[in-house]
Amino acid sequence: MEKSKKTDLQTPEDPIEACAHFSRLIGGDTNLVLHGGGNSSVKASRSDITGQDREAIFVKGSGWDMGSLEVPGLTPLDLPRLKQLLELRELSDVDMMRELSAAKLDPGSPNPSVETLLHAFIPFRAVQHSHADVIVTLTNLAGMNAPDEVVRSIFGDEVIVIPYVMPGFDLAQEVRENWASQFHDGTKGMVLLNHGLFTFGDDSQTAYEMHMQLIGKAEAWLDKEAPVDSRKENALTAEILLTDLARLRSQMSKIAGKPMIVRRHVDDQVADFVQRDDYADLARRGPLTPDHIIRTKRFPMVGASQDSLDRYVKEYGSYVEEFRHRIRTEFTEIDPAPRIVLDPEIGMLTAGFTSKDAQIAADIYHHTIPVLCRSEDHLGGYEALSGEELFDVEYWDLEQAKLLKSGKPPELSGTVSLVTGAASGIGRACAEQLKQLGSAVIGVDLSPEVDQVFAGDDWIGIEADVTKSEEIDEAIKIGVERFGGLDIAVVAAGIFGNSESIEDLDSEEWRRVMSVNVDSVQLLFGRIGPLLALSPIGGRVAVIGSKNVPAPGKGAAAYSASKAALQQLCRVAALEWASNKTRVNLVHPDAVFDTGLWSEELIVERASNYGITPEEYKKRNLLSVEVTSAAVARSAISLCTDDFSTTTGASVPTDGGSDRVI
Repeated sequence: MEKSKKTDLQTPEDPIEACAHFSRLIGGDTNLVLHGGGNSSVKASRSDITGQDREAIFVKGSGWDMGSLEVPGLTPLDLPRLKQLLELRELSDVDMMRELSAAKLDPGSPNPSVETLLHAFIPFRAVQHSHADVIVTLTNLAGMNAPDEVVRSIFGDEVIVIPYVMPGFDLAQEVRENWASQFHDGTKGMVLLNHGLFTFGDDSQTAYEMHMQLIGKAEAWLDKEAPVDSRKENALTAEILLTDLARLRSQMSKIAGKPMIVRRHVDDQVADFVQRDDYADLARRGPLTPDHIIRTKRFPMVGASQDSLDRYVKEYGSYVEEFRHRIRTEFTEIDPAPRIVLDPEIGMLTAGFTSKDAQIAADIYHHTIPVLCRSEDHLGGYEALSGEELFDVEYWDLEQAKLLKSGKPPELSGTVSLVTGAASGIGRACAEQLKQLGSAVIGVDLSPEVDQVFAGDDWIGIEADVTKSEEIDEAIKIGVERFGGLDIAVVAAGIFGNSESIEDLDSEEWRRVMSVNVDSVQLLFGRIGPLLALSPIGGRVAVIGSKNVPAPGKGAAAYSASKAALQQLCRVAALEWASNKTRVNLVHPDAVFDTGLWSEELIVERASNYGITPEEYKKRNLLSVEVTSAAVARSAISLCTDDFSTTTGASVPTDGGSDRVI
């Protein structure tokens, strides 16, 4: 467990900017806050449109991370109104959020944190809240005489200690009831058991400094009482059958009801954990804080077999049945697919409906592992909240409302695509189109800049020569271990070769063009066919052909012949793979001038040969339209959607219309 980071304490003069600044300092340390966790606030006056000052509280809004919080992410609310709400005897979560929305002083600001009323109650101007690893370590220990025993022994009466209560109105009332009996002039913060740390002060810098002081004290105690063990020399099997990983992903996706991204992790921390004799027992102890259950579920799945998955699904169903009586409204049952899988040979798999979801689950469990081990090895054991308390969070009214409002995801959400020639031209446009439709993309290209073409968890760019089997094998391995399998392949890598007559064309140039345009695709198909057969949505392949297949041109013998051979290869693949529900189609573009095959000088030269302008030359087709990489990509990727679920072995012209083809 890393220690919290030291940071710059330069303080903005404006209190709202200061709140955002110190929130970023806390949120930038993953030992304190993970994705979306924690919150902050500051009480300050706000001038309305009439010039009247309003007593307000600015609270971190929903959808903003502490680590990137800016002033627009702090929602201004009517503080006197919030204090009125605190006088109610009871308030449902749904009604509370409705009232908070009504209390916003800027209707366009994000919805405020569910802990807004707690922030409103705390009688200090500035509040900072985190889920620091060291704090939740102290509040999830087994065998204590009292839940707050260790917290009290470390901090004494420097902190108010609040038993676990779900966030919302009830938590605000619990703090309100305990505040007077525990608060004094020397109080530095408040520990919410199984939840996290609150600190406060007259300004955000004071609240931040109190936060770091208390965390530093917890770190010092843990270093003394539970020193982190040096890592063992454990290592996981470097190689696994990619089809085994793809098969497990397919099974998990079917249970989830839609495709999932599944990412493999084999780092030292994971290796040490899954090689422990007691890892399976530790894995079933529960999450660090209840809100993690939304991302990781209550427990990981132990083992990576079909039997393990069947057992996990059955246990999840029993868990829901046991506690469903606690749900107060109609509810949507959450799919039973695991989000974390632990196995001594595979390591750790993390799953989600997007690449970001899978990465968030990974980040959370990478912080969970050291807490589990430290607690078990030195502090008497780890014990999370009860099943019923965790269920209440997983099926919370507010989380259910999010499910109902989430809307339909992008059409290819959760899918995995591989695109060759992805660094430029049609390949890049195809990758971009796939990303826009929600797919995670493995981009392969000879260019070393392919890894920089796009950013985000849903992209991995791999430099590889498509004609070299060892490089393609490595690229596929990296991509499948990153995303879990393969659903879609787009073949866009290709070369034109030298423009020469047949009698001037030497065999070396012939073979070079054939190697890139045909041989590499045969190699790729041989590797990805088994993976596509395991796709939970049925494999989909789009290949970029050429108008030269039906209408070859002079001086392009190698190119025309290679593209014709490519078409035949694709037709055979369509025949052979149909039984596995994998479909293979081609698009045949022509004169796509925004690719690397064309320069402005060449376009001008060719246009002058015809006595027309470059713009007229670009539209020299029956429809008089310019055929762009983006237009070709839309056609190619459409063939990979459900719109063409009954189409395979087809060749689609994307050339603006050619009388030679028609």
